[in-house]
Amino acid sequence: MSKIIRVLVAKPGLDGHDRGAKVIARALRDAGMEVIYTGLRQTPEQIVAAAIQEDVDVVGMSLLSGAHNYLFPRVVELLKEQGADDILVIGGGVIPDDDIPNLKEAGIAEIFTPGTTTSEMIEFIKNNIKDN
Repeated sequence: MSKIIRVLVAKPGLDGHDRGAKVIARALRDAGMEVIYTGLRQTPEQIVAAAIQEDVDVVGMSLLSGAHNYLFPRVVELLKEQGADDILVIGGGVIPDDDIPNLKEAGIAEIFTPGTTTSEMIEFIKNNIKDN
């Protein structure tokens, strides 16, 4: 029997909209993953602390506010500092195509923009988590 994938779904920064994050969380749960949702307005430090405490395989961040170029890489940086850089970090939201290459260079494994299906996201997670 394979291990259940644990995913932390987080809303970093001051973004006050979480309908999309909740839809994603439900889809991941329906796919058999264990989902921890941290709620709105989380700092990178809070997200990383929760990820380590919950021993997750994946951190999925959703952001609509435009602060992704700072907040997403900051989470990756803090995970590395804590020795937890084996956690898969993905992001989604309204993110300009021009920003995606820099985010991937900063350690975000994938960026899911509007129109991505939940099945595409689930498949990406299953194919990219590190076997523990």
